[in-house]
Amino acid sequence: MIGAIFAALPLLLTVAGVPIFIILLAVTALGINHLGTADLRIIHTSIFGGLDSFPMLAIPLFIFAGDVMAQGGIARRLIRLILSLVGGIPGSMGVAAIGSASVFGAMSGSSVACVAAIGRLTVPTLIEQGYGRRFSGSLIAATGVIDIIIPPSIAMILYGITAQVSVTQLFVAGVVPGIMIAALLSLYVMVRASVMGTVRSARPQLPVVLGALRDSTWAMFAPVLILGGIYGGIFTPTEAAGIACTYSIIVSVFIYKELSWADIWRIATSSSVLVAQIMLLVAASSAFGWLVTTSGLPQKFMALIQGMNLSVWAMLLIFNVVLLLVGSLLDPPPAILILVPLLAPVVQAAGIDPIHFGLVVTINLAIGMFLPPFGINLFAANALFKIPLGELYRGVLPFLVIYLIVLGLITYIPELTTVPVGFIMGLTQ
Repeated sequence: MIGAIFAALPLLLTVAGVPIFIILLAVTALGINHLGTADLRIIHTSIFGGLDSFPMLAIPLFIFAGDVMAQGGIARRLIRLILSLVGGIPGSMGVAAIGSASVFGAMSGSSVACVAAIGRLTVPTLIEQGYGRRFSGSLIAATGVIDIIIPPSIAMILYGITAQVSVTQLFVAGVVPGIMIAALLSLYVMVRASVMGTVRSARPQLPVVLGALRDSTWAMFAPVLILGGIYGGIFTPTEAAGIACTYSIIVSVFIYKELSWADIWRIATSSSVLVAQIMLLVAASSAFGWLVTTSGLPQKFMALIQGMNLSVWAMLLIFNVVLLLVGSLLDPPPAILILVPLLAPVVQAAGIDPIHFGLVVTINLAIGMFLPPFGINLFAANALFKIPLGELYRGVLPFLVIYLIVLGLITYIPELTTVPVGFIMGLTQ
């Protein structure tokens, strides 16, 4: 019976189109009633307990800060600066889009926001320069998920809270994978652009670079302030999110003067919709997590894995396949909140570093966001740029290969994530 509650019921409700948070609450209520270990009032306690978290405040703050930066001129100036530096090389506009998404990821944590902000500014130019609609839209859909991997990352914050590990250490661990992905994507774009014979942007000229540098000084200081403060131990990720909001408002309203207070209110209202969706999931998954823990399901799952006598190598391979499939169906927040309470005890028992596994989870779910046929970034690119989904499915395949290569390296060479964490944490202590 308990198996039907945890497996069959969510599947049926998902097929019926029921919202995820309602599914989680329904499963929790039925599970509590079946087990008889507590009454339904525990749901209220779990919901409010899950939301009453200081690290959780970073999520709405980073989302709001990212929206302000996208609309307040900060993102546009960063693209202009990066383009002025990489002009003249094959695929310069594509490389600029990748670099801009990476820098934008260091200021925000929303992948769809990155697709919208960077895509609107780069896709028309990419098409004009001969990259083609399919390649341009696919590039942005795949590049947008760097926001999930490069800190600060909403997915990492949720993983850190759920797995009870340091969010700051997760942020540090995400730097190397993010740089690897950006570098390999840029290399592929340069080779592809050379073959396609796309138009090259003007070579870097000192007056142009200095002008872009002068115009984007305040924009460049944003990621330095946010990440420098976190890694330097000056403030926590949550405090960094609050500083990011304040800084982005000051720069956009008083320095660049591209936003009014009415615009700030409009952005706050629109970003609150996404925040509400995430918080509903957090609230429902807190109750669901309590049920999973008290039902003994993690112990049964751990016993099943141990009974298979799998090596750590094989176990990680299975987890990767499961996470990729789940990531293609669910956004990172609900996927993390549902799976991590189940997987964390197994990972701990197997001796896998929880920070390393956090990056494995994050990269898998990032790939899922543009994995055909249900990746949300594909639908975002389709809606924003009117590119048929069939073309996007074919267009993202080369980028999918690149991400899978990095996923394999991160999965089986944990030192790529653990060594930077040990080094940075050693400096700040």
